[in-house]
Amino acid sequence: MTARPDAGPGPRLEPVTPDNIDAAIALSVRPDQQHAVAPVVRSLAEAYVHPDLAWPRVIFDGEELVGFLMAFFGAEFNPGEPPRDGLWRLNIAADRQGRGYGRFAVESVAAEIRRRGGSALTVTWHPGPTGPEEFYLRLGFEKTGELSGDQIVGRLPLA
Repeated sequence: MTARPDAGPGPRLEPVTPDNIDAAIALSVRPDQQHAVAPVVRSLAEAYVHPDLAWPRVIFDGEELVGFLMAFFGAEFNPGEPPRDGLWRLNIAADRQGRGYGRFAVESVAAEIRRRGGSALTVTWHPGPTGPEEFYLRLGFEKTGELSGDQIVGRLPLA
């Protein structure tokens, strides 16, 4: 990958491009987390078939790809309810977890939602000891009492 002039210190989001797609697809979470989050290649396929909904981004720290996220904006899940904005997928490289990249990803999606006029960030997670529930609760998400399939739905107000 060629160096970018704006590749300064600290994490940043980038669109998925021909230059970084192979690194994005190669990214993997810890083995004990693989049941809880789809691989990046599946996310990119979903983004391809839902281009008006999906917002896929890679997370770089300097020149190193450390994560992937995919957000959604204006999704209508239930008739009669207002559309939702949220974090659809979050994959942080197994050897880069615990360094603030997940928090950066959530804060970045929250900022994009605010920029688009939204007021809440929705996320779902698989319950269980290796799932991300504690991570999301520490960031201020509250369980809504809903389930999306077998996943817990969380909501973070963005006031």
